[in-house]
Amino acid sequence: MTDSRDWIDDRADAAMPRKGAARTAKLASIPLGMAGRAVGGWGRRLTGQNADEISAALSAKAAEQLFEVLGTLKGGAMKFGQALSVFEAAVPDELAAPYREALTKLQSGAPPMPIRQTHRVLTEQLGRSWTSRFSEFNDQPAAAASIGQVHRAVWHDGREVAVKVQYPGADEALRSDLKQLQRFSRLFQAFVPGTEVKPLLAELAARMDEELDYLAEAENQRAFAKAFEGDPGVLVPRVVASAPKVVVTEWVTGTPLADIIKSGEIATRNEVGRLLTEFHYSSPVRAHLLHTDPHPGNFMFTADGRLCVIDFGGVSRLPDGIPRHFGEMTRLALDGKSAELMTLLRSWGFIREGTELSADDVLSYLAPFTEPLATETFHFTRRWLQKQAGRVGDTRGRDFRTSRSLNLPPEYLMIHRVTAGSTGILCQLDAEIPARAIVERWQPGFAD
Repeated sequence: MTDSRDWIDDRADAAMPRKGAARTAKLASIPLGMAGRAVGGWGRRLTGQNADEISAALSAKAAEQLFEVLGTLKGGAMKFGQALSVFEAAVPDELAAPYREALTKLQSGAPPMPIRQTHRVLTEQLGRSWTSRFSEFNDQPAAAASIGQVHRAVWHDGREVAVKVQYPGADEALRSDLKQLQRFSRLFQAFVPGTEVKPLLAELAARMDEELDYLAEAENQRAFAKAFEGDPGVLVPRVVASAPKVVVTEWVTGTPLADIIKSGEIATRNEVGRLLTEFHYSSPVRAHLLHTDPHPGNFMFTADGRLCVIDFGGVSRLPDGIPRHFGEMTRLALDGKSAELMTLLRSWGFIREGTELSADDVLSYLAPFTEPLATETFHFTRRWLQKQAGRVGDTRGRDFRTSRSLNLPPEYLMIHRVTAGSTGILCQLDAEIPARAIVERWQPGFAD
């Protein structure tokens, strides 16, 4: 434990640049011309043209600065970078290596805030005698992420705990970043072909207050922990204590998903993929909640073979679970029943009013997304995801035109984004899993 004399307030210690002008300037420092050339190359590659003109050195330099900017700023900039990192599997392999490494770093790492600043937040949130609550407290953070960092400690009763401390100024940083990032949405679009960046940024902005409220996050985590208590495959650490900007939970040791993605054995990759899919599809049924922040930094694989889930700042409430007709539409697309599918899509607002669409074109667009459910097991690969991204991102293709006539009702945006993010992780894992059986068990309307 650091001596209490180090608690002295030092406003010069800044967790992150807080002024909007400073953050805007930092974001604008991303090399637009250099990134623009890379973007153009990726676009030409996605439309079947040669992308050899993009040099590896240029890509590496752009990636290095991207990480430096998003990682140092933390806040909404880093949150956005984490969201992008989930979809890096969609980027063509020959172009992705530098960006993949840089974006993956954003899943779990960022420069920590000074010790004095950490102590100041703990004093404000837990009281001047906060040290009495712990028998040990490690001042060096075990992890530092977008709006807070985690310290390892021992609670006064001997339990090992994780103490998450929110960065001072996180609220200002989030608001500033998400406003400015929307100005650069077209630039970032090419980092994740086939994924709509503008709606993603709008969604992050809409859920900003939830991310900042650690009391609400603690309640979310308690609900998940109760729903999965005793589960043989999923572990949710219990909450020990909470405050608006500090949350204390049980400490869990495990292998980060990023490590498994990088060098895990095939059997481990497959098991983690299976557990992740079970967690995603079963949560709306078991907890009436959906964990909406699916990036590898929020998952670990424990020594006893369980998937540990952390960070419940982003959660969607689904009191009735995933809507039944969502499963019905998936099954109709899988079975090739285009006319029935069109009827259901129109009745639930998935096709814009007054739009004339061919049922066969709609089926042609949607059916490939159901491929993982067509067989007993499916091998999720980067190549498969790249194919889907290229298909829907090719502005000259029929599928692109069809997608522009479809509509995703607001209540489905989050479900769609989380499912897409989870699929991205499965492709990063290169996992082969029994996806169909999992969906049949947990998704209403698919099998019955």
